[in-house]
Amino acid sequence: MIYNNIKLDLDYTEDDLRRKLRRLTGRGQPSYRLVRRSVDARDKKRVRFVISVDTEPEPPEYTPPEPAGIHRFQPVIVGSGPAGLFCALTLARMGLSPIILERGKDVDRRKADVQDFWKHGRFSGNSNTLFGEGGAGTFSDGKLNTGINEPLIRYVMRVFAESGAPPDILYEAKPHIGTDLLAGVLKNLRRRVINAGGEYRFEHRLADIETDGAKAAVIHVVTPNTQYSARVGAICLAIGHSARDTYAMLHNRGVNMTRKPFSVGARIEHPQTMIDAAQYGSFAGHPKLGRADYKLSAHLPVGRDVYTFCMCPGGTVIGAVSEAERLAVNGMSSNARDSVNANSAILVSVTPDDFPGRSPLGGIEFQRGLESRAFAMGGGTYAAPVQLSEDFIRGRVSAALGAVTPSYKPGILLADLNDLFPPELADSLKAAIILFDKKLRGFAMPDAALTAVESGSSSPVRILRDATYQSNIRGLFPCGEGAGYAGGIMSAAVDGIKCAEAILTYGQNDGMII
Repeated sequence: MIYNNIKLDLDYTEDDLRRKLRRLTGRGQPSYRLVRRSVDARDKKRVRFVISVDTEPEPPEYTPPEPAGIHRFQPVIVGSGPAGLFCALTLARMGLSPIILERGKDVDRRKADVQDFWKHGRFSGNSNTLFGEGGAGTFSDGKLNTGINEPLIRYVMRVFAESGAPPDILYEAKPHIGTDLLAGVLKNLRRRVINAGGEYRFEHRLADIETDGAKAAVIHVVTPNTQYSARVGAICLAIGHSARDTYAMLHNRGVNMTRKPFSVGARIEHPQTMIDAAQYGSFAGHPKLGRADYKLSAHLPVGRDVYTFCMCPGGTVIGAVSEAERLAVNGMSSNARDSVNANSAILVSVTPDDFPGRSPLGGIEFQRGLESRAFAMGGGTYAAPVQLSEDFIRGRVSAALGAVTPSYKPGILLADLNDLFPPELADSLKAAIILFDKKLRGFAMPDAALTAVESGSSSPVRILRDATYQSNIRGLFPCGEGAGYAGGIMSAAVDGIKCAEAILTYGQNDGMII
């Protein structure tokens, strides 16, 4: 039985929790496991933990279905982000020996390329903060919170914890791993896939897909030194939301897709101590609390939604660049969240009506326009344009930085972000800054730093699929955030598992032998 809403002081002990449980259950020494722990900071004079526990045994772990009979087919997975990774792990546990094609490098070599970009501004087109082992999530906070209600979430959390993620992700209300720990977790997950029969091919980019009638039949793959073709039976497209060349290839091959709403904006940085004080009052800095976060939203009279996204306590702003001579940013944190700044995206919604032309790829062109302008405004060196909050609202270039030193590397250039965004979007972001200050005191501090542009909050495209998880091209399974069916690490991982089950069903029904 689950007992919810157990309130305990921040310095509670296990004995304190057991005493509460004895009163609730009427039993002397009830066994339990922690299900959820969150912070209740509504009363700044008494910030407390709110805990849920389960006194029943752990439910059985998810077990992938087994193939019925002998079906020798080797699925191909394109992309090694959370969707591709969990699809691969599930298929490997089924005994189907999947091949994972990843256009980028393994995580260790990828880290070296990313650090070179931060230090020298040298951009690598297939090995960066978006492409490579682990996908875009590798260089982020590693946030595992999700809004979906899905039994598979517990399984995914356990796999992460067993692969080196902190064990508290199993019960914290806002679980996170941290960029510094993610590399080790990914390598352990890779070993699990390989030990179960999967195969990784790094620096292997899917260049084209040929069809036989309405079925996927042959893939063409490009590597740094060669290219090759292979017959396939089932392809999981876990391409991530920034593989624009792959979207274009799929569109040219007749794969059905459509424009999708998403959001754009900038990263806003404040002193983390200010956020802690605003959220926790006199309890700010308590060792059991860690760094405070926030989540804010509003619906504006003009019809636009504005909200904060991917808030990184004690984090840094990083480049999220997928194409040369374009600039986009994101945020990340280490596990300790010990940097001096807090940062979050502040985003405004955009719809297909904002995009040029009629093509399904119109959202990509909209992104490219913003990113090209941001690159030029940063001086054409991958420095990012930055403006202080008050100056953005007043429409003037900032003369100097204030209390916040922007964390973005390889550098910044002071600019007027009003020249970056279409007027309606700029006005919406300004209105949001003022509105959010009423919800979080200090949000509109004059020298909060805005770094632009955040253009990749989610995929601008949805690759259409039916109830069998297939596109109009049979054997092609669009999956995860890049296909428009997930919105973060956890939902993408769950979608990967479900795509794996759909691939098994497809192979068995078609009697596929490759």
